[in-house]
Amino acid sequence: MFTGIIEGFGTIRSVSRTGGGMRMDIQADLPLKNVRVGHSIAVSGACLTVVEVEENTFKVDVAPETLSKTTLGQIKVGDRMNLERALCLGDRLDGHLVTGHVDGIGQVKAKLPAGNAILFTFGVPEEHSRYIVRKGSVAVDGISLTVNACDRMSFEVSIIPHTAAITTLGFKKVGDKVNIETDLIGKYVERFTQHFAKESAGAGNAASSVDETLLRATGFI
Repeated sequence: MFTGIIEGFGTIRSVSRTGGGMRMDIQADLPLKNVRVGHSIAVSGACLTVVEVEENTFKVDVAPETLSKTTLGQIKVGDRMNLERALCLGDRLDGHLVTGHVDGIGQVKAKLPAGNAILFTFGVPEEHSRYIVRKGSVAVDGISLTVNACDRMSFEVSIIPHTAAITTLGFKKVGDKVNIETDLIGKYVERFTQHFAKESAGAGNAASSVDETLLRATGFI
């Protein structure tokens, strides 16, 4: 589990393809003295397991499923990535609960100055945008951000200078792709309500849609 508060940059030193998967060697600019083999590190939002670690470098294996859902399949030597070590019990939760299980890929649609901030608009597939709500949380390349506005195919966030300076968003440009993880709460609520709706329909009830009556009956409101 992560918070979406980036701890530092990582630079790709080498990439090797193994079957349908991949191994990455990453040089980190954050201390790795407490990182051990088997620990989790979020690499631009994707939770990966450390398989080797030495001084300020570590290696991770990336499975085919992860490559299909993230931008990691497009990386090359020299690319910089956002890094965050896994959350420990008792740590401050300054961002939001981030699993590191990327839902899919988004794309920078606009990048505009807005006072002391940068206004980003990201395009996302509708299958993911349904879980993004105004003033809710979203992780972009592992960065915890607050949604300013959203519609069926996009959402908008404001990036303060500090975030631009310490994350890869500072050098993203229009057209670049990013990893998107939506808030996990919405996905679980949908799953639960779909389950109860199916049970209701299977019991012979005329109404099978999720409505206020169903939510009250099942204890959600």
